[in-house]
Amino acid sequence: QVQLVESGGGLVQAGDSLRLSCAASGLTFSMNVMAWFRQAPGKEREFVSRISWSGLSKYYADSVKDRFTISRDNAKNTVYLQMNSLKVEDTAVYYCAAVESVSRGMETDEYSSWGHGTQVTVSS
Repeated sequence: QVQLVESGGGLVQAGDSLRLSCAASGLTFSMNVMAWFRQAPGKEREFVSRISWSGLSKYYADSVKDRFTISRDNAKNTVYLQMNSLKVEDTAVYYCAAVESVSRGMETDEYSSWGHGTQVTVSS
């Protein structure tokens, strides 16, 4: 049974940084594409970033490019999202997702496993 457990969320001020973690179990982590999505109140879940199984390919939504960095540690079965220069509009529940292979990897229905999310709130 696949389990993805996010952590690291919290309440911060605009301009601050946070690092989210997602610990995975029940899957061959090193063979999975990992991604972060987020969902703000009243909005659809949206793509934030994804990373290939090797860690060599990374993609970001335009809204977070140059501020967020995705990384992974296959020895620890963990994927991270370093979030810098946080903005009020980054406020959302952040979800970790996994799948063995994707085409674009930017749509929710491409991913087979999801965590329960961690809340990130950025105040002005």
